[in-house]
Amino acid sequence: MVTMQEVTRRDHRLAEARWFGGTVRRLREERGLTQAQLAEAAELSATYLGIIERGENVPTLSVILQIASALDLHPMDLFRGYK
Repeated sequence: MVTMQEVTRRDHRLAEARWFGGTVRRLREERGLTQAQLAEAAELSATYLGIIERGENVPTLSVILQIASALDLHPMDLFRGYK
């Protein structure tokens, strides 16, 4: 599980991080999941998932794969619509 000691928050939110976080939030809400439920399924802390959803951190590839698996999606589905 990713813990807060391992997470670096950014002072400046990158547009890509905000977009990705919004996508994760939308997909989570479409499935009727709480942050806590998705975080548990993805083996992340709920705090870290919130940081991702707010675009305060750019997740690593391994975290992206964990989120995709927890949402029962192909990882590419997390990037659909990105321009």
